[in-house]
Amino acid sequence: MKVTYSWLKEYVPLAAPADVARQLTLAGLEVESATPVAPPFSGVVVGEVLESGRHPDAEKLSLCQVTTDGANRLQIICGAKNVRAGLRVAVATVGARLPNDVIIKRAKLRGLESNGMLCSARELGLGDEHDGIMELPDSLPLNQDLREALDLDDTLFEVNATPNRGDCMSVFGIARDYAAAQERRYLTVRVAPVEARSTSTFPVTLEAPAACPIFASRVIRGVKAGIASPPWLRERLRRVGINSISPIVDVANYVMMDLGQPMHTYDLARIREGICVRQAKPQERITLLDDKEYVLDPEYLVIADASGAIGLAGIMGGRSTAISDSTRDVLLESAHFVPDAIAGRARRLGLFTDAGQRFERGVDPTLPALAIERATALLLEILGGEPGPVQLTRAAADTAGAPGWVSLRRDRLARLLGVNVPDEEVHSVLSAVSDRVQVTSDGWRVHQPPHRFDVAIEADLIEEVARLRGFDSITESHAIAPQVAGEASESRVTTDRLLTAMADRGYREVITYSFVDPTLQQQLFPGVPSLSLANPISADLSEMRVSLWSGLVQACRENLRRQQSRVRLFEIGKTFQVRSREGGDLKEIESLAGIATGARWPEQWGSAREPLDFYDVKADVQGVLALTGDVSSVRFEAEALPCLRPGRAARIYRGDIAVGWLGELHPQVAKAINFPHTAFLFELEIDSAFTASQLKYKKIYKFPSVRRDLAIVVDESVPLAVLQENVTVSASGLLSELRVFDVYRGPGVELGRKSIALGLILQDSSRTLADVDADAVVTAVVARLRDLLSATIRDQ
Repeated sequence: MKVTYSWLKEYVPLAAPADVARQLTLAGLEVESATPVAPPFSGVVVGEVLESGRHPDAEKLSLCQVTTDGANRLQIICGAKNVRAGLRVAVATVGARLPNDVIIKRAKLRGLESNGMLCSARELGLGDEHDGIMELPDSLPLNQDLREALDLDDTLFEVNATPNRGDCMSVFGIARDYAAAQERRYLTVRVAPVEARSTSTFPVTLEAPAACPIFASRVIRGVKAGIASPPWLRERLRRVGINSISPIVDVANYVMMDLGQPMHTYDLARIREGICVRQAKPQERITLLDDKEYVLDPEYLVIADASGAIGLAGIMGGRSTAISDSTRDVLLESAHFVPDAIAGRARRLGLFTDAGQRFERGVDPTLPALAIERATALLLEILGGEPGPVQLTRAAADTAGAPGWVSLRRDRLARLLGVNVPDEEVHSVLSAVSDRVQVTSDGWRVHQPPHRFDVAIEADLIEEVARLRGFDSITESHAIAPQVAGEASESRVTTDRLLTAMADRGYREVITYSFVDPTLQQQLFPGVPSLSLANPISADLSEMRVSLWSGLVQACRENLRRQQSRVRLFEIGKTFQVRSREGGDLKEIESLAGIATGARWPEQWGSAREPLDFYDVKADVQGVLALTGDVSSVRFEAEALPCLRPGRAARIYRGDIAVGWLGELHPQVAKAINFPHTAFLFELEIDSAFTASQLKYKKIYKFPSVRRDLAIVVDESVPLAVLQENVTVSASGLLSELRVFDVYRGPGVELGRKSIALGLILQDSSRTLADVDADAVVTAVVARLRDLLSATIRDQ
């Protein structure tokens, strides 16, 4: 929300701009910036064109005689088409300094001397208009400094009003909150009514009274054509970021920024029969002011006439009834739409409008009639016309809501704030929030002000007392709540430990959105149902993620685009799985996932660059699963997943429970998503993968171990886990450790088979093993592997 210092000052006395910014921020309205409304320039004064004629040697230039004080005459050559005698202009005199360090000097143009410059808005940094010079009001005195004449030594505040403070989405709203905080005053707005000069009205019906309980309207006939908005109006709108369109539209925007009540204006000649506020029909189409056609459903509220929908209520008007240069009769609309009827509708259509933003947060239901009166007065001043009476159409049972009473207990206030606030001060603060405050035996009763949708319960009033007194006025004190120690469980690996372990292995944590691009998600997980958002913030963030891989792939891709050749990323977060796209049986699963690409090691002089492979990432997964103390129960089995490369994908199990996936990103998927490198991904379900075994004491054996090495030849299809299991069974409890130190394929080994070198570390807790004991274990192992796995011993 943008607001100027001078505009605020029309409602309430103000301190210096820097102090105002600080005071608003301390009161909860964060001022994100405070900047001058105009860049620095000097030497520019108000002047008048006395004569204007064609330059004798230049067809597109005008030779002008200009006075800056009524007595002098300056010859100035100007190229603007709108220059004419009698026009008040901004004159940059010789020696003037304009923005971008432009200094005005005497110059000759096509042989004639020019003593200054007639300035456009763009040349002074006051706007983008450059088709002609600035046309100033005739009321401005000659020779007055332009900065003083147009109040250009003003400050623009950009205020970040929180979503619950729709009442502060206007100049008056911010002034009202400032007055409450600084003066303990309940500020009200008064608008003088404009007397009707005709009996013209227009029929209005409310078919959706719950969504639109109040609809104020007024007919103004015979407005003048061909008149531009006055400079003061264009400049005031420009300063708060709104472009001037036409006097009628500018007045509606001005009233919205001033009072906070969005308005809409219709060309009365284009409306058929009457106005009706209703829900949209299924598949009803409407073309809005942005010249785009939208398809609606009954969740949308529309303004309609006999031809159909002519406006999207509370969001944007329709093109068919828009104001044009030929408009002579105007219908003003100032309605109250309840937040639930507007919230989220604009975002579903990809729209973001000032009106929608205000109605979503809540607009004061007492404003429509006041806004109509303010807009009428401005339009009559600018365009003339004959206004009819203000027509206020209300629902039979006004669902705008009768404000209720909210109680505040004295002891509850002291308990939540941790400080005793004097009764007189509390009453003063509450009287600045509402115009009706009653004292009770245990505290106060406050009548909910119509503009404060966020004041509904006792805690809201406590917040107001703290906020308006100033949070910095609450002294620091020790907590009086009992200190309860937390619990630490050894039954699972903690999240902090997982974070540390992943960082130790060279991965960096990322946090990605829970909602993802549906196109990318379907490329990774084709056919997998996902939960679609009813109100996405954008079309490419419209589905809940079924895996953390969608966000990790995007993050890794962006890092690669920024010349990061070696990337290791991980994330801990929730995934969302459903049985169908309608969202049945939603399950939230906390997962740990990672992605790795690039070289095996960071670049160094001690070894050649080697690409990362499947087994490097497998080792990372095994390392983090080892934190459970039960790594022997973990196994990897070859299985298929569409987004992983066949032959380089594995399902991860703990015992008989599948806990995750590991594999290389499928080359076809990588090409489809513009992923330039080979990448390896893994994902583990935290609850099932990281249940920890209870720690058990294991003494260190005092007797020496014995090692026996075996080279076993088995089929390529035999995984290491099967070998480990059979060797362990055969060793009869004497196996302390099994090491794999070589895998060989080549001459001497049949095609389709592989040689695996095993190191058996044998040890007994009660005695020293003899050779005969070790030989017996080896014999048993060889026999079991030969019988069950068709293994042979490789002699060389």
